[in-house]
Amino acid sequence: MRLTHPKVLATTAGLIAAGGIAAGVALLVSPGTPPPVRPRTVASPSPRPARGPLLSPFTGEPVSALGPVLAVKIDNIVYARPQTGLTRADIVYVLPVEGGLSRFLAIFSSHFPPVIGPVRSARADDLQLLAQFGRPAFAFSGAQPELLPVVEHARIVNLYAGVVGGYYRNYNRIAPYNLYARTRQLLAEARGASTAHSIGFTFGPPPTSGGKPTTSLAVSYPAASFRFTWSAARGRWLVWMDGQRAATTEGPQLSAPTVVIQYTTVATSRYIEESRRPPYAETVGSGPATVLRNGEAYAAHWSRPGADRGTTFTTAGGQPMNFARGQVWIVLVGRGPVNWANMSG
Repeated sequence: MRLTHPKVLATTAGLIAAGGIAAGVALLVSPGTPPPVRPRTVASPSPRPARGPLLSPFTGEPVSALGPVLAVKIDNIVYARPQTGLTRADIVYVLPVEGGLSRFLAIFSSHFPPVIGPVRSARADDLQLLAQFGRPAFAFSGAQPELLPVVEHARIVNLYAGVVGGYYRNYNRIAPYNLYARTRQLLAEARGASTAHSIGFTFGPPPTSGGKPTTSLAVSYPAASFRFTWSAARGRWLVWMDGQRAATTEGPQLSAPTVVIQYTTVATSRYIEESRRPPYAETVGSGPATVLRNGEAYAAHWSRPGADRGTTFTTAGGQPMNFARGQVWIVLVGRGPVNWANMSG
């Protein structure tokens, strides 16, 4: 605004002469004129941190989306080998069953093979193990008559072969070790299943100390044995069962970047299977573990305070025991001192 009134100019000149330049500037605003609006300094928004790829909480690998959790009980008697679909599992649990044998509980979420099997019956300890996944879909061929309604009413999406579709018999195999499931149909029946979420696993670099260079580790049940041998070329532990290469119908030998031997209390189930009470492997509680990764064995500790909680693994020093990215095998065995003689370096 141009001010031309003589009195205003005279007053301004006098104030400037008196050294009151700031006051003189103030008097340039005539009464009734709003003061000039000073531009406000607006803080620039903080840049959003760059988002990394979405990672599977079960394998630590990038995934396009978190998929539903599908658990499948798979047989491991000699007549059930080689199995189908295990190479695509995120997690493979090895559990003791009656007769000193073992079965697998395979967890799928990142990848789903076309066919999985042979599918076999559930045991009571499956339910405790599955509770940490929320409400997973559970595919199984049946259960002991008193146990079956318990399984069907557990916090699962019930994919019992007797009530849903997707199952078929492969008559090139001996029954009952010939029941297979088509994954696409199982997933269609699995509406409402939990999506993958953290169950306590951490992935990343191995501990900087505490590892024992190991090329092989053996674990035994009364009538079954496993050996895991390190392949530096593949960066994985190759699986051997009962002294034989653990073959698959897909071709590759069963293997995993991380193998966990989880020592726990193995009690007996209240449900009788074939005139005997099968083992019941506790997965709630805590205890020692041996973690195999990157050609080394680490003494570790596992803890799971409740059935609806995940399982954390820590080093001897109490730090997170990171797994290598990829499929994880967890072998549940009776609690006892670690037999380092079964490891070779």
